[in-house]
Amino acid sequence: MSMFSTGILVLTSPLHTLPLRIAPVLSSAAQLVERTLYVHLHPGLNLGSGSQPRPVFLPPTVDLSTLISRLYSNAADVCGHLDVRVLLTNVRAQSAGAAIPNGPFPAPQSLSHSPDVVLTDFPLQDPGQSHQVTQCLQRYAGHCYVCGPGLPSVLLHPQLVRLQENGEVLKEPGEEAEPMRSYGDVVVGGTFDRLHGAHKTLLNISCLLANRRFLICVCDHAMLTKKVLKELVEPYSLRAQRLQEFMQDIKPSLQVEIMPLEDPYGVSVVDPLLQCIVVSEETRRGGEAVNKKRIENGLPPIILHEIQLLKDAHHTEAEEEKISSSSLRSRLLGTLLTPPKDASHLAPLPYVIGLTGGSGSGKSSIARQLEALGAVRIDCDKLGHEVYQPGAEAHRRVLEEFGSDLLNEDKTINRRALGRKVFGNQEQLKALTDIVWPEIALLVENRISQAREEGKQVCVLDAAVLQEAGWTDVVHEVWVTVIPEEEAVLRISERDGLTTEDALRRLRSQWSNDQQVAHANVVLSTLWEPEVTRKQVLKAWNLLQKRIEQRQEGQASVTTSSQLENKHERTND
Repeated sequence: MSMFSTGILVLTSPLHTLPLRIAPVLSSAAQLVERTLYVHLHPGLNLGSGSQPRPVFLPPTVDLSTLISRLYSNAADVCGHLDVRVLLTNVRAQSAGAAIPNGPFPAPQSLSHSPDVVLTDFPLQDPGQSHQVTQCLQRYAGHCYVCGPGLPSVLLHPQLVRLQENGEVLKEPGEEAEPMRSYGDVVVGGTFDRLHGAHKTLLNISCLLANRRFLICVCDHAMLTKKVLKELVEPYSLRAQRLQEFMQDIKPSLQVEIMPLEDPYGVSVVDPLLQCIVVSEETRRGGEAVNKKRIENGLPPIILHEIQLLKDAHHTEAEEEKISSSSLRSRLLGTLLTPPKDASHLAPLPYVIGLTGGSGSGKSSIARQLEALGAVRIDCDKLGHEVYQPGAEAHRRVLEEFGSDLLNEDKTINRRALGRKVFGNQEQLKALTDIVWPEIALLVENRISQAREEGKQVCVLDAAVLQEAGWTDVVHEVWVTVIPEEEAVLRISERDGLTTEDALRRLRSQWSNDQQVAHANVVLSTLWEPEVTRKQVLKAWNLLQKRIEQRQEGQASVTTSSQLENKHERTND
């Protein structure tokens, strides 16, 4: 069966049976949909009666909230590649004592990703009904959502494993469902980096609680400094845009306000209308601190509604047990974050990796690991020593520019004395780098040519100043190693015997991690145990081999097609 980009899954099973059914239903849906899967709960919807069913409306209950958590948790386990979104457009609070009737269709909902297929778990009583049910489902979908004409519909039930009904259920039918308390104005805070199942659970449950306005405070600037791999956190504008789109899909009737959070409290301690803050076990103390501040500000405290964190079935030993953005960021290490720039001016082999990173980031240990895997390592630090040797062009020009008092007895340049002359003086430093960097670049090109003659596949250019010196022109990809500033300061102090202040000064004279990462194709980090770094490097190396292979295949097919074109031209001549 063909794959669809976006699907809508209409779940018709009674809510109390769904905990058992969700995982197999999602697995079946994931075999047909490859990008976005909207899930809409329509328990009791009868698609087999022949007449057009009316929309099913649901009250916000504790069970519904539990079910939504289960749905996102199962989605993370069985179809992690899909962007799953649970729609809440048919969830409505009921007036006291009155059940919510099945009512007329509201205007069809416009979704941010236009659906290509509608799926359902509706069970066929009779195989001969199949056509009637799919027709009914198509019409129903057309009333509920803005769809293209002739939307294909698929019954997942025949593909589902027959489920034992004696397992876990939310509540037996007939038991009174516990309604969720609702609030006019609800607030939540978080980083919301790479919107994942735990974020979506938090947002969906907040929508069940809020009946007027929902404030989402998104960490920015100072609030990101302590985040693991903060350099890989998506920009605020992108995170806010994704939230806006998600919220517009799941509950368009709700007034949603998204704002940056620059301190631990934000608007939650000054907005008198707020009634509820949604927290997890982890952020509960933050919620309590908010209430303390509200009382100080003469405002009433707000209700703390605590939700459970989702467990991550795929976490490694080095990662958190819960589904978290930091785990997702750590999984990006070693992968290609941005495609390599056009390098058609470079010879295809050896494929040159420019490896850089701040002082103390473990760049050279990674370069040695890549060398052990088969790369030719070109150490720019060593080449820097070579260009200062007596008889070299840079040796003569440095003495001309900075004075012959820099000479040692053996005619070598006293680099410590030279460092004192240029340190802190931008003009002098530039004069020195203008002499030295082009000379190092020439040596680099010689080493790459030598590797080519020896038939080597990969070179690693180990260069602290790769970006500043403009040497990115001679590499196919830029790889950057990052560690937090405080860790780098500790390592530099221990390694070079510097004070904390001097180590910090050295670090801040270099490009920042953020600047480096902005120009990186691949990012690595030596923050954890050596074994974790080793796995990252191996992953990066294996993925690199695949890229080189694909590149060579692409060039071979271009060569073949141009040869065929030439042959065709000659035949026509």
